[in-house]
Amino acid sequence: MPKTVDESALVSLSGGQDSATCLAWALARFERVETIGFAYGQRHAIELDCRSTLRKAMADLSPVWSGRLGDDHMIPIEGFGRIGDTAMTSDIAIGMTAAGLPNTFVPGRNLIFFTFAAAVGYRRGIRHLVGGMCETDYSGYPDCRDDTLKALQVTLNLGMDQRFVVQTPLMWIDKASTWRLTAELGGSDLVDIIREHSHSCYLGDRAHRHEWGYGCGSCPACDLRANGWRVFTEGCSA
Repeated sequence: MPKTVDESALVSLSGGQDSATCLAWALARFERVETIGFAYGQRHAIELDCRSTLRKAMADLSPVWSGRLGDDHMIPIEGFGRIGDTAMTSDIAIGMTAAGLPNTFVPGRNLIFFTFAAAVGYRRGIRHLVGGMCETDYSGYPDCRDDTLKALQVTLNLGMDQRFVVQTPLMWIDKASTWRLTAELGGSDLVDIIREHSHSCYLGDRAHRHEWGYGCGSCPACDLRANGWRVFTEGCSA
């Protein structure tokens, strides 16, 4: 088990697999953990409905985790989703843009999220800001890159005269390794919680149940999650 740090963390919890894993990661390390979520007009807003279930299920896994899990903060910024016409905020087909990025890219989203998180952290006395961004299994989003987030940490610290630490525990691991990390943190019970209660599908589909969880089974987020689950389970059975 990781060494516990007598500090606090604020986890950006969307309701998806990656952010749920990050919540478990933080609960295993920090004495106090709070969560923050953003309603930005996302097409798959059903992910927000998963947040409270995930929080409760993880707290119920361990009295230690239950004692560490603190307040949740939901930030409504629906107007942000109307700034750009993206497949994450509009009912349009998922595809590629002329810039070579998927049209699921919401410009500035993670920059805005971390800025709001830092403002909440400032008020709450929280230093560690945790997000599930990843540069291994990702769609090329520039605001998920390690360099971007390191630069953002510097900006937040300068702009708020604080010493925030932007934590991205999944930055250099793929989806199969994310499932493995889940198992290391909380065993099969945590794997089952995240498989059953987190939501990744860009189309917001929770009508179809697969081995790896709910989703349409064909969007890029479902593909990543399904392929990661397949590699993870094959490794477990080898």
